[in-house]
Formats: sequence, C-alpha cells, structure tokens
Amino acid sequence: MYTAELAPLADSLLWSSLIAILPLLTIFLTLGVLRWKAHWAGLSALAVAAAVAVLAYSMPVGLVALSATEGFAFGIFPIMWIVVNAIWLYELTVRSGRFEDLRLVINVISDDPRVQAIIIAFCFGGLLEALAGFGAPVAITGVMLMSIGFTAMRAATVVLIANTAPVAFGAIAIPIITAGNLTGIDYQHIGAIIGHQTPFLATLVPLFLVLLVDGKRGIRQLWPLALLVGVVFGVAQYVSSNWLSVELTDIISSLAGLAAAVLMLRVWKPVGGKDATENMRLERESEAAEAPDAAPGSGSGQVAVATPPRTETPLTAGRVFLALFPYLLVIAIFSVSKLWGPLNSLLSSTDISIPWPGLDGKVLNAAGEVAESTVYSLQWLSSPGTLLLITGIIVAAVFRLSAKDAVDVYVTTVVKLRFSILTVGSVLALAYVMNLSGQTITIGTWIAGTGAAFAFFSPILGWLGTAVTGSDTSANALFATLQQTAAEKAGLDPALLVAANTSGGVVGKMISPQNLTIAATAVGLVGRESEIFRKVIWWSLGMLVALCLLVGLQSTVLSWMVPTQ
Repeated sequence: MYTAELAPLADSLLWSSLIAILPLLTIFLTLGVLRWKAHWAGLSALAVAAAVAVLAYSMPVGLVALSATEGFAFGIFPIMWIVVNAIWLYELTVRSGRFEDLRLVINVISDDPRVQAIIIAFCFGGLLEALAGFGAPVAITGVMLMSIGFTAMRAATVVLIANTAPVAFGAIAIPIITAGNLTGIDYQHIGAIIGHQTPFLATLVPLFLVLLVDGKRGIRQLWPLALLVGVVFGVAQYVSSNWLSVELTDIISSLAGLAAAVLMLRVWKPVGGKDATENMRLERESEAAEAPDAAPGSGSGQVAVATPPRTETPLTAGRVFLALFPYLLVIAIFSVSKLWGPLNSLLSSTDISIPWPGLDGKVLNAAGEVAESTVYSLQWLSSPGTLLLITGIIVAAVFRLSAKDAVDVYVTTVVKLRFSILTVGSVLALAYVMNLSGQTITIGTWIAGTGAAFAFFSPILGWLGTAVTGSDTSANALFATLQQTAAEKAGLDPALLVAANTSGGVVGKMISPQNLTIAATAVGLVGRESEIFRKVIWWSLGMLVALCLLVGLQSTVLSWMVPTQ
C-alpha cells in the first residue's frame, strides 16, 4: 500500500513543490524553448514525473508503471477515440467530395474570413463543445477553417483560442457537475457563479479572433459584429447558467451568438473582407513554398487537405442539405443522447468499470483515503467517440461511399494520427503518475497556503490542472476539494473558489499538449506543436491574469457579484 505524502522532501512544502513541478517545466521547456516534437516532449516529461515519483515520493516502481499504463489507456480511450472518429468523419466528407459544398454554403452566409472565424470557431465550436467536448471542437473546426482558405498555423491558433469560454459548460456541464459531486456544493450554484466569470471572456474572444485573422485593421472594420456576438454569447451564458439550465448553457449561448451574427449580417456588411481574403491567399502561398512536402497525399503523415479551388458552381437545395448533413447529424445524435434522459441512462448503463489490475486499492491519497482514479471506466457505447463513429457510418451510407472506402479512410486516418496517439497517451500517463504519486496535490497545497490572497491565485490551479490533463473535468477532479478546503481555512466562499478552478481551467486548455496535438493533427502540422504553443501561451497567460484579478475582486470589493445559495 502506497500513501502519497504532501511534503516528502525535507518535510518542506516549498521544496517538495519545486521538485513536483519539474515534469510541468519539462513540458514548457521542451515545447516552448527547445521546440521538440510533442511526442518527445510528452515522453520526456513522463520520464521526469516517474523519476520524481520514485526518488522523491518513494512510490514503488511497479505502481508508477501501472499508473502510467492506466493514464495511457485513458489517453487512447476515450480521448483519442474521439479525435480519430472526428477526423474520420471529416475525411469521409472529403472523400465524397461534399466538403467543397460546405465551403460554398459558408460563403453564402459570408465570404469574409474574419466573419467565418467567428461563426465556425466560436459559435459552431461552442456548440460542439457543449455536446461533445474532449477535443472534438478543435479537430472539426480546425479542418473547416482550412477548407475555406485559412493557413494551417492560423487555423490552429484560432480554434484553440476560440475553445475557451464554452469549456466550463462543455459536454453538458460535466466539469461543473464533477466539481459539485466532489465537494457536495450544489452544482447549479457553482454554475451560477461561473456564469458571473466566463461571460467576460466570451465577450472578448470574437474580438481576439478577428485580431488573429486580420490584425488591428480587422478590429477597426469588424468590431461591431465581433462585439455583438461576444456580448450576446456572454449574456446568454449568464442568463442560462443562473436561471435556465447549467447543462444547456453552451447550447443556448452558441445558438444565440450564431443567430445574432446571421441577423446582423442581413442589415450590415463589413468592409475589407476581400483584402483579408487576399492576404490569406498570399499567406497560403508562402506557407506552401516554405513546406512543399507538407501537401496532402505526399506521404508526410499530414491530415489536412489543400484549400479547394474557388469555384462558382451554383448550389442546389439538395447539395446544401448534404453539405450540412454530417454536422446536423452530429448535433442531432449528441442532443438526443445527452438530453433525452432515458437514452442517456441507457447508454451510461453500458459503461464498464475496470479496477486497474495491480493498482486499484493499492494507493492512498495524502488524506489517507483510497484513490478513486484507479478504476478505469470503459465507456464503449456512451463515449462521444462512439457517437461520432455511428455518425460517420450513417454519413458514409448517405454519401454512398462503399464499406471498403470508409474502412480505407479510417485506416489511413489512424496511421496519420500515430504520433498524435503517442503524444496524448504519454501526456495522460504523465498526469496519472503525477496525480497518484502526490505531485499534483503538493503543488496545489503549496499554492493554497497563501491565505486570503489565495482567491487571486485560485484560477491558477484550474489552469495547471487543465494544462496537464487537457480536461477541465480532470482539473476539477484534482483540485475542487482542495479549493474548498483552502477557502474554508482562509474564510473565503468555497463555492467561489471551486467555480474559479473551473474558470481557470478554460484558459489552460489551449496550452495542453493534448489539445495542441489535436489541433496540429487536424490542420496538418504534426510535429510543429511547439510553434503553436509559442503562439497561444501568451494569450493563455493574459486571460489567466484577467481571471485571477476578477476572482480576487469578487472575493472582496466585488462580492456583490457572487450569487448566494
């Protein structure tokens, strides 16, 4: 039986935290400074975490290895199971020739790439986050932006930054429900507080996207639309989380933001769209010249397709429906499976709990309780990945692709994703080793020791947890009870800090190696995750600082903003 220690190094929480944070520093150093490929960065950080677990925390080598294998299994299923099937669904539309029609349909709404970034990455991405989460929005919207002319790097950056504000309420509010179950605080109350935090981010994100696509000129020309969509999304998120439904918050917000964009475009047309399109064309040509071997079909292992030729073929109603069909079907299947109680219960009842052999019951956390994360949940039918697989099978049949073609596309997709699978598996193995050995809780407890000032730092724990695991749900599983305990000791509102943990997690997702790999894979930049990391890290840190200030003020002079239970 192994018991995790809070301060194994000289009984000092400070020194133990400095040792425990070494795996995270390894990730940041190898990706951000040394520019290693993501799978090497993940494997290196895993090796460092294992060494810290054995040498500093005295965790038996066998338990370290078993922790890593369980984490690796979780990275494969359900995480990469979702990503593989999401990209397979996209590849089916490419093989069938329907993806070009989707670009034409999007152009009917607006052919301005700045508007398309808002509609696809923010509104549609938010809807996918609401229904699926776990990387599916980044994978699907990334390839959609590529199809309409975005360069690979710009598409990856845009979708990662867009996938922020909706994350707290993602996958039918699973992060918030998890936090409520662990702390005993009503999750509706936690969601209401988050509804007083993330809407501020949501208001600004569309403006950030426009800035990423077309710089300051884009802001000057498109700020009315970007601000309107952000405000409508944020207000809808606030209203829904406080008075309608925490579970449906992202669905309501995304649809409201999309409706606002479509309605405004009927009465107001932005200028400068042609200039932005031309700049993107030149940027694509430059990107292609720098990396000619990255073209699809070259055998380089890339996933993204080249930008389709700009054709003026008139769209028929049937072609419009078929172009939208895969995404309408995704929404329909996920809505029914998540929102219809009987079906949701039926799917969940098929989950299989597997006590991890040799590990379950052998690890106690720092509080002396048996660690619950040693039970692996095989969600073979209820997983979003399985629902995407079912969607893909139906799409292949409707698009009249033969079974041989569909299987060939699937096998090709898995082969292309082999290094991404290795990366995500190693990162989740790293997370499990850090969690079960006690490294993560050491870092969290050290940060929580700042007393009343902890309110300003509480979002950092959620940010760290999501950066390591790639999941806001996992960040809450790690730190929600710690936030609650620290708040009670410091005389702060426990619900506020648990909510802050969730809100902090949303801005940590864009720098998670897991999500960086998903984005890179989707747009065809496998091996260049470090470049994407350097482009998004400052956005992540800036948003984190803003959240820290907001939560700190909400614990003091802005306490009137926090709803009471």
